[in-house]
Amino acid sequence: MARRAVGGAGADRDEHGQSAVELAIALPLLALFLLGAVQVAVVIRDQLAVIHAARDAARAAAVSTDPGDGASAGRAEVPLPGLEISVASTATHVRADATRRVPTDVPLIGVFLPDITVRATAVMPREP
Repeated sequence: MARRAVGGAGADRDEHGQSAVELAIALPLLALFLLGAVQVAVVIRDQLAVIHAARDAARAAAVSTDPGDGASAGRAEVPLPGLEISVASTATHVRADATRRVPTDVPLIGVFLPDITVRATAVMPREP
């Protein structure tokens, strides 16, 4: 005589919706995590662009007689909206400071995070 396994067919029927419930719980968290990763990537991209703008501005100001040329060169090299570049010069060195406010406009993430300000400074010796 064949015996039924413990749990039988009734136990299988009780677990039919378990995968759907687990997916319903995990999917929003996964989506939020992925959107957060996208926002972090946007901030890192803008931080790198601000670093390059400050470096380009300092390089241009170091070889120019007018320090204002460095700021315009930095903006031309890295065309980011809202990028602010200031150049200060001494007899031996040129310092360029670049700043940009990065909006957190990735859906759902902007609600939790305020806008982020990224800054960079580059100092180069003045060329004769």
